[in-house]
Amino acid sequence: MTAHLPILPILIPMLGGLLMLIPPFTGPERFQARRAATLVLTLMQIACAIWLMISVTQNGAMMYAVGDWQAPFGIILYADQLSAMLIALTAFLGLGATLYSFAGTDRGGKYFHPLIQFQLLGISGAFLTNDLFNLFVFFEVLLIASYTLLIHGGGKQKTAANVHYVILNLIGSSLFLIALGTLYGTTGTLNIADMARKIPELSESEAIIAQVGGSLLLVVFGLKAAMLPLHFWLPRTYEAASAPVAALFAIMTKVGVYCIFRVYTVIFGEQAGYLANMIDAWIWPLAVLSIAVGTIGALASPNMRTLIGNLVIVSVGTLLIAFALRTPEATAAAFLYLIHSTLVTGALFLIADMLGQQRGKAFDRFVIARKIQSQTKLGILFFVAALAVAGLPPFSGFLGKLVILQAATENADRVWVWSAILISSLATIVALSRAGTTLFWRYGSSNDNEDSSLSRWQLSGAILLLAASPIMVIFGAGVIDYTNEAAAQLHDIPYLLDVMQLEGAKP
Repeated sequence: MTAHLPILPILIPMLGGLLMLIPPFTGPERFQARRAATLVLTLMQIACAIWLMISVTQNGAMMYAVGDWQAPFGIILYADQLSAMLIALTAFLGLGATLYSFAGTDRGGKYFHPLIQFQLLGISGAFLTNDLFNLFVFFEVLLIASYTLLIHGGGKQKTAANVHYVILNLIGSSLFLIALGTLYGTTGTLNIADMARKIPELSESEAIIAQVGGSLLLVVFGLKAAMLPLHFWLPRTYEAASAPVAALFAIMTKVGVYCIFRVYTVIFGEQAGYLANMIDAWIWPLAVLSIAVGTIGALASPNMRTLIGNLVIVSVGTLLIAFALRTPEATAAAFLYLIHSTLVTGALFLIADMLGQQRGKAFDRFVIARKIQSQTKLGILFFVAALAVAGLPPFSGFLGKLVILQAATENADRVWVWSAILISSLATIVALSRAGTTLFWRYGSSNDNEDSSLSRWQLSGAILLLAASPIMVIFGAGVIDYTNEAAAQLHDIPYLLDVMQLEGAKP
């Protein structure tokens, strides 16, 4: 069974999602059966992800050749410590979003739970594949599911945001195919490990063509990650989505960031000859500007959901700054921060929705509205989330930002890294302080006849995601050790080629 372990995170949501499309799970009256099924499926994915993490930690990375067609010709799945960690993160985030949806969000459409499973399928496949074309396929799977989830529940705002979102991603998919065709024409392969072996062998003219393909991939991944200047779709899209969908979308930008780390470390890394570190000159300014624009957007946000969307952009810029440092230590720091930012921003979307439900027509806008009924519960959740996302001790945001600051060892790097991260953290504190003051302390007349009590499902989903922040600090040594090993494995190209049973990369 262990030999087939890498494909289980794909098979479980795929088969589970398909089964929920047939009786006895169909029909509006069968929502309890769909809830039970999706909860079981998500728990199975978490168990499988933990098993995969333990296996790759003890025994090394695993290659899975679908249909036993070996690399570089077959469909290859590659599970290392990084991909296993991200599979576990995805499943855990999916559990929190699913629990929250049980409060009633999932009743907006009978296909909500199957679509959640297909979304998890696409994300898990993107993290596990070792082939650029199959990466494109899984991108399309997760995007098609996200298109439908975005308009779940209906409404003009969701429809308008979805049209914008679909058009941009169709353009991105077209550029992705052009990039793949260009790279396949020059290297004769789209297997990531095989490309890492062949890129250094290209002639100068072939390398220039491959550089075009690699640059187009950066545009595609930058669009998925909401990297400046391709970030403008994110705040509006995340604001329009329902709370559990927005929480699950917190991992979507990280798929783009993951692809940047994987492709531009393995294929276009230090060993790539003429194309070595080809995007470094672009990443530094784009990372810093992403942090700056996201920070300004957070300060200017008119409501809580837009504020959180801009904080997602800040987190993307922070991850790209760590990537720009180009060391295993900085990569490990980025992985730690990635876990933190995904779970905390996911929890914030859920908290924003609960706050909005208790404020009546004003929802989460920063205006005077009726008094929040559950001030103590929501106040504690908001306070913890605000401290964590701002990077204040004793929560995971402080630990994540600290290790990134420590990874900047060169004086020139320190100026940019420390300035960008510390200034954005200060501005985040100001933005969240303004938000908390308005939401909790500025209120008008309240209508006590309106029941806006919190559901236990809503609280359980938010608490589950938010509890990960202090837990990451309590077990910080183990988490840091794991991310250090994952980063070292990612940077060890000969090890990847050995697992894939390919010849060593030529210098």
